[in-house]
Amino acid sequence: MTVIAIMVVLFLGGIIAWLSEAWNKDWPKWVAVGTCVIAGVVLLPLVYQADSLIAFSDADSSTWIELYEYPWIPRFGIHILFGLDGLSLLMVGLTIFLGFVAVVSSWDEIEKSPGFFQFNILWTLAGVVGVFTSLDMFLFFFFWEVMLIPMYLLIAIWGHENRSYASMKFFLFTQLSGLVMLIAILALVILNGADSGVLTFNYFELMKHQLSPDVSYWIMWGFFVAFVVKLPGFPFHSWLPDAHTQAPTAASVLLAGILLKTGAYGLLRFTIPLFPEAALQIANIAMTLGVIGIIYGAMLAFAQTDFKRLVAYSSISHMGFVLVGLYAWNELSIQGSVIQMVAHGLSTAALFMTAGAIQHRLHTRDTRDMGGLWHDMPRMGAVAMFFMVASLGMPGLGNFVGEILVLFGTFKVNPPIAVAASIGLITGAVYALIAMQRVFQGERKLTRNLRDFGVREMTAMIPLMILLIFLGVYPQPIFDLISPALSNLYSTSVNQIPWIGGLK
Repeated sequence: MTVIAIMVVLFLGGIIAWLSEAWNKDWPKWVAVGTCVIAGVVLLPLVYQADSLIAFSDADSSTWIELYEYPWIPRFGIHILFGLDGLSLLMVGLTIFLGFVAVVSSWDEIEKSPGFFQFNILWTLAGVVGVFTSLDMFLFFFFWEVMLIPMYLLIAIWGHENRSYASMKFFLFTQLSGLVMLIAILALVILNGADSGVLTFNYFELMKHQLSPDVSYWIMWGFFVAFVVKLPGFPFHSWLPDAHTQAPTAASVLLAGILLKTGAYGLLRFTIPLFPEAALQIANIAMTLGVIGIIYGAMLAFAQTDFKRLVAYSSISHMGFVLVGLYAWNELSIQGSVIQMVAHGLSTAALFMTAGAIQHRLHTRDTRDMGGLWHDMPRMGAVAMFFMVASLGMPGLGNFVGEILVLFGTFKVNPPIAVAASIGLITGAVYALIAMQRVFQGERKLTRNLRDFGVREMTAMIPLMILLIFLGVYPQPIFDLISPALSNLYSTSVNQIPWIGGLK
């Protein structure tokens, strides 16, 4: 019930924030901050209960912190089925925390309809929580669509100069790929029903069903395309730079920090475990696409003069590591992919917050108009340097742990792919350090004084910095939290296809 309570808190908080605008235009942001804090407090007890996992009778050897099931449309085998294991708990915690950061990042930015803006922020968070916890495939698709609508509105209404094009491109890419996934879900359910005589969207029941190799292969592609588009992976990435560039700061924080992670989560939770043999068939293709994304994204990031677009292309590069690690499919690479998901969410959210703050102060995103900003904004410069260094994979910070585990795990199964992916560590350093030089160092191009990061911005940035240091120095608690869930996903696929372990 905790998962449902969190979603209810987020949705009701959004409604209250929307309505509160009628009395005072400052109230919605305070309501949104309070809602995120309350949602975090509701989730907190589950962190302490993570060691006391419960066994679910329909899940065989799966262990879960919390599970809730209630009939929704029994005639079609559709149930309200939510489950929270260590992986889901980590992703939900990241969602709520970055929701708080998103609200704080847009504190002084939104003047038009601030109540409806905060409603869309909280509505997005509720949808993402549903995606990370739904274990009924119809319910999962429902929340997959729910989280897209408010993000589209955030870009279309509060975005920048080319927001109509960017929002429509975002919507078309995600909606069409979602339709492909829906067709795949229905095909999987109908085929399972034809063999078992029971129509069900239950994740655990569908996991037990063995499809013929050819059928499994084609259905798997429906899931793969939908999730890789959201990741985004090459060649489905082109919607991301436009969406990030035109989105308001809060939407960029949510998009980079959590919405991209739903694609990686879908691959890890559904695509590979449901279709292990088919996943093995395309493993080299998927890892190759991941490597192309790593190098291609880094090269395009290097070529950008728009600061937000630079960070957007860097996201494509970093998420390529996640795709490589997932399809290397051994315990080391999977752990690395999850750590990379979290670390990327923290570091990139901070960089987009910094880019938004600069745009708000200078009214430009063009790095050619910047330079020497450290003179006027030393706190912003120091913070940006920290997260740029984190993004390039500095040892001692979370991004390094994720990337190095992915590379070690991948090297065990495909050394050439691992070597090619390691180029991303070099190219990442190039564009990150050059961006710092162009924006904060060098000749001072502006003579007027600019407002530095204040207490509000540092309230969001300092926890992000602490978490990245914690991930980099002592990631073991995170490994302990996610290990039961990842071991179960890994062992399930290995049990179905014994030789899939390590993709041999």
